[in-house]
Amino acid sequence: MSVSMKRPTLGQRYAVLGLALPLVLLGGCSSVNSDTSAATEPTPDRESGGEASEAAATTPRLLLTFDGGIEVLDATTLETISTLELDGFNRINSAGDGQHVLVSTAGAFQVLDAGTWAEPHGDHSHYYTADPALTNAAFGAEKPGHVVVHAGRTALFDDGTGNVVVYDSGTVADGDREVREYTTPSAHHGVAVELADGRLVVSEGTEEARTGIRVLDANNAEIARSDECPGVHGEAMAADETVVIGCEDGVLIYQEATITKVTSPDPYGRIGNQAGSEASPVNLGDYKTDPDAELERPTRVSLIDTRTAQLSLVDLPSSYSFRSLGRGAGGEALVLGTDGQLHVIDPEAKTLVRSIPVIEAWEEPLEWQAPRPALFVADGTAYITDPSAKTLYAVDIETGEIWNSVELAETPNEITGVSGAAAAVSDDEHGEGEHTD
Repeated sequence: MSVSMKRPTLGQRYAVLGLALPLVLLGGCSSVNSDTSAATEPTPDRESGGEASEAAATTPRLLLTFDGGIEVLDATTLETISTLELDGFNRINSAGDGQHVLVSTAGAFQVLDAGTWAEPHGDHSHYYTADPALTNAAFGAEKPGHVVVHAGRTALFDDGTGNVVVYDSGTVADGDREVREYTTPSAHHGVAVELADGRLVVSEGTEEARTGIRVLDANNAEIARSDECPGVHGEAMAADETVVIGCEDGVLIYQEATITKVTSPDPYGRIGNQAGSEASPVNLGDYKTDPDAELERPTRVSLIDTRTAQLSLVDLPSSYSFRSLGRGAGGEALVLGTDGQLHVIDPEAKTLVRSIPVIEAWEEPLEWQAPRPALFVADGTAYITDPSAKTLYAVDIETGEIWNSVELAETPNEITGVSGAAAAVSDDEHGEGEHTD
C-alpha cells in the first residue's frame, strides 16, 4: 500500500458524521467501559476487539467492502487499521453511535465494532481505539433492507417479512433495549422512519408492487396514508422534520401531518435514490425516464424543494450511479459523475456551480452489485473510491483540493465511516439500500 498525504493540516478532522444507520442487536455484543469515575483507571479489554488504548482525540475510521471482506482505514491518514475476512457480497451501514457498523449478511444484520469510541467524563470525554472486530451480535432478518436513523431513533426494515423494529440509536450496544415493532400487511422491499414525536412513516406494498405510504401514531394506529406512489423506493430527510419518499412518477412529501404528492415532469420520472440534509429543505435525487431500459444512465438529477413542493431538474455533464449522491455540511448537493468529477450543485439556486476532477472517467456496470466509484461524505470531506485503480481519495469540498489518497490492497465496493465520537442525533442523509429494484 502507498499513502499520499497532500494536505495533512486539513486531515485533522475530529468529527466525522455518522451518516447512517444503527441496528438492534440480538445476542452477545462487544462492550466498552462506561465507568468513567476515575480517569486513571485502565480500560478493560473489550469482548470482541481486545485491549483498548486511550487516544488524544476522536479517531474517525472508514470501512470499505471488497469481495471477501471489509477493510478498515484511519479516516485521516487513510492507513489500513485492519482487514476482516467475510465471505459473500457484504453491504454495510454506519451505526449512529459513532462506533459500530452493521453488515447485511444472509439472514441477519451482523454488528461490526469499528474499534473507535468516546466515553463521557464530566465536562469532557475520553477517547479510545482498539482492533476492529466482527461481533456475535446480530439482528435476524429474512432479507435485511433499509435502515434509517433520525432524531435519535433507528428504524430497521426486513424485506422478507415486512417487519419494522425501532429503538433508541444510542442503545445499539445494549442488550436490554426497549423496541417498537410493526409489521406491514404484506412483505415488500420497503422503508420506515420514525419522527421525533413518535409518528412512523412506513412504505406500503407487496412483493409484486409498491404503492404508497402509511403514517402511524406512537401506538401504531394509522393517521394518514397515500396510495399515489407507484414503485416506492427509499427515503431521505430534509430540514424541519420532513420525509421525502421516492416514486416512479415523482415523490411524496410528509410534513406537518400532511402528505403532498409532487409529480415528475415526465410520465415516468423515477426518483429512487436521494441524499437529504438537515441543513437544507431541498433534497437531491436521481432521475430516470426510461421504464424499459436494462440500465438507464441518466444525466439529470432532481431537486425537491419541500417548502414549495416543487421538483426541478439539473443537467450534468455526465451520467452517475446510485452510489454517486451526497451532501456537504452546508447542504451542498454533490454528485460523482462518470466523467470522474465531483459536481457541486447549489440547491437553492438549482444550478451546477463547479466540478472537481478526481478520478478517470468510468462507466456504470450493468449489475448493481458490481464495484463502481462510490461517494461517502463526512466532516467537509468527500471520500471517493476508484475500483479500477484500487484507490481512495479524500477531497476537501470547500476548496476542491485532494488532500489525501491511498492505493488499496483490494478492489473497493461499498464505503461508510464512523466518527469515534459519542452518539449524536443526526438525520439520515442517504436513502439507504439504494439500488434499482
